[in-house]
Amino acid sequence: MPAYVISEVEVRDQAAMEAYRTLAAQTIVQYGGRYLVRGGAAEVVEGGSPAKTIIIVEFPSMARAREWYSSAEYAEALKLRQTALERRLLFVEGVAPVAES
Repeated sequence: MPAYVISEVEVRDQAAMEAYRTLAAQTIVQYGGRYLVRGGAAEVVEGGSPAKTIIIVEFPSMARAREWYSSAEYAEALKLRQTALERRLLFVEGVAPVAES
């Protein structure tokens, strides 16, 4: 069953953000992930918080998403994240595909 990593991001330092994004993207691919949403226009339709930059990455499984997040490769990107951006990060299980009859 797929799993999704959802980030709500506020950039602190644009140059550090670009470096972080490059490293993170390399590790996401390495662990079988793919971007579904990467900072496109977001609009708040309900709720009070302003729209932030949204990133959604799909992994083949929750185990693989967790493996990516705790990997030595992603640890390098996490070092940059401290200065590059403020974020809220969520891991969400997807829905198993329904068999067609």
